[in-house]
Amino acid sequence: MARKPKKGYFVRGQFVAEGSELDEQYRRALKGGDAPSKTELKAQSAQLQALGEALLTLRPALREALALPARLEDALAELARITDFEGRRRQSQYVGKLMRQLDEDGIAAIHAALEEQRQGAAQDTLLLHAAEDWRERLAAPDAAASQAALNEWMARFAQTDAQQLRALIRQARKDRAQASAPGQGVRQGRAWRELFQLIRGMLNEERA
Repeated sequence: MARKPKKGYFVRGQFVAEGSELDEQYRRALKGGDAPSKTELKAQSAQLQALGEALLTLRPALREALALPARLEDALAELARITDFEGRRRQSQYVGKLMRQLDEDGIAAIHAALEEQRQGAAQDTLLLHAAEDWRERLAAPDAAASQAALNEWMARFAQTDAQQLRALIRQARKDRAQASAPGQGVRQGRAWRELFQLIRGMLNEERA
């Protein structure tokens, strides 16, 4: 059976199939270039749907500050409850539909909130690494290195309870020296954990 010929037309010797991306480009050009193509509309819809799904990852405080429409909030709550794949797909599409009703300022505010959360998470990660580094230096096996780190810490955080910090360092170094076998990690004793918590708390205060 012969194939049914595609509908279309020729432009400067080139065949343009109806409904193709090239066809949409020509149609936009005839309309002055203002109307988005079907492909562009589909891409925009997918982006808004993904943005709507990303709202589920926002911290409550950031999400509340957006003052989202009640219908969108209800749709997001339902999306969070659904576990069935097909059900989630349909609900996600509905969320995308509601997202298209937001104005540019509303969309911009959502992007800003997500970026604020991303930057906050990155800063939290850096703070954790810094706290781990300080603990490693303060509880260093070498007494001179440990004392040098302590002097540096107290110069930077003079408000620290020096007596408490020294006691935690002594116990953490003791736990470290009593590792059961060479090559094993540092013993996760109580002092080791409390030293980390103290350091992280002071670093967090400094950041705030």
